[in-house]
Amino acid sequence: MVETFDREVSLRHDLRPGDLGRVTELHGVLYAEEYGFDHTFESYVAESLGEFGRLYRPGQDRLWLAERDGRLVGSIGILGREDGAAQLRWFLVHPDARGRGLGRRLLNESLAFCRAAGYRSVYLWTVNVLTDAARLYTSVGFRLTEETPVQPTWGVMLAEQRYDLTLAE
Repeated sequence: MVETFDREVSLRHDLRPGDLGRVTELHGVLYAEEYGFDHTFESYVAESLGEFGRLYRPGQDRLWLAERDGRLVGSIGILGREDGAAQLRWFLVHPDARGRGLGRRLLNESLAFCRAAGYRSVYLWTVNVLTDAARLYTSVGFRLTEETPVQPTWGVMLAEQRYDLTLAE
């Protein structure tokens, strides 16, 4: 399914060969450029996308890709977990596509999918340096529920943070 919401960017969730690798590459390159993350971050993303590819269940899991002229400019994913929970993962918007509502659109699409799939809650793990993303998460109702002390992670000093959103009581 392809939906055009910006004349330049299309959003799809039909997985094609190479998609998981493209999402991994985009994360590895952008986080290295913007935050100084090393190769271990790209490895972490590759492992988690590998899990997604192995466990993929169409009604419970989904990966959205935002593309402009065939080039990946954003992504977000949902992976079903235990006890009616969904994990939000791989949320990223390329700097060339920021400031146009793409991040909010990806987040809203993923949460609508979670509600339609019957998930009761959604959680995500992020790091403290991603302050713009944190503002977006809290704007739709996520709450910061856990934070680790700052420590060396992916070649830089970071604190990991967990955000939770309840969809149904």
